[in-house]
Amino acid sequence: MTTMIGKELKPFVATAFKPTGAGKGEFAEITDGDVRGNWAVFFFYPADFTFVCPTELEDLAEQYDALKAMGTEVYSVSTDTHFSHKAWHETSDKISKIRFPMLGDQNHTISNNFEVLRDGQGLADRATFVVDPDGIIQVMEITSEGVGRNASELVRKIKAAQYVRANPSQVCPAKWEEGEETLAPSLDLVGKL
Repeated sequence: MTTMIGKELKPFVATAFKPTGAGKGEFAEITDGDVRGNWAVFFFYPADFTFVCPTELEDLAEQYDALKAMGTEVYSVSTDTHFSHKAWHETSDKISKIRFPMLGDQNHTISNNFEVLRDGQGLADRATFVVDPDGIIQVMEITSEGVGRNASELVRKIKAAQYVRANPSQVCPAKWEEGEETLAPSLDLVGKL
C-alpha cells in the first residue's frame, strides 16, 4: 500500500442505509460528489455482525454530534450490502445508535479506491480516512484486526487538520488540543524543540 495522504478522492457510487431516527431509515445513493465541499470521515471496517466493529461504530456514533458541529460527515463502509446494514441497525443495540450513512461496498469500488481491500478476502481493513472539502485525504489510520480505534482521538485529529487548513503557516504539535499553542515552522526552530 502506498500512502494515501494528499491523494484525491476517486469517483464512486454506493447505496447507503441512512438512519433517520427512532429506529427508522432509508436507502440513499451516495457519490463522491456528495462528499466534496465538506469534511468527511470514511470509516472502513471488515464486516457487519462481528466483534470489534460494533464497539468502534458505537464509539463513533457517540461522537457524531461533535463531528457534525465541526462540519464533518461520517460514512461507515464495509463490503456488506446496504440491506445487511439495515438489518444490523435494527437488531443491535450498539449499531442502532448510528445516525450517519452506512455505505454498502459489495462491488469493492470504495475499498479499492482507498487501497484497503484485503487480497482474496473481499473484506476491508480496519481503516479511517479524513477527507477535506477539496476531496484531498488529510489523515489516515489503519489498524490490525484486533485493535479498535478511538473516536475521541479522531475528533482531535480533525480539529488539528481543520486548524492547519485555516492557518497554513502553522502546524500542530503532538497531543495538540484546540486552543493550545501551535508552531510556525522555521529554520530558527530546527534543533531547538
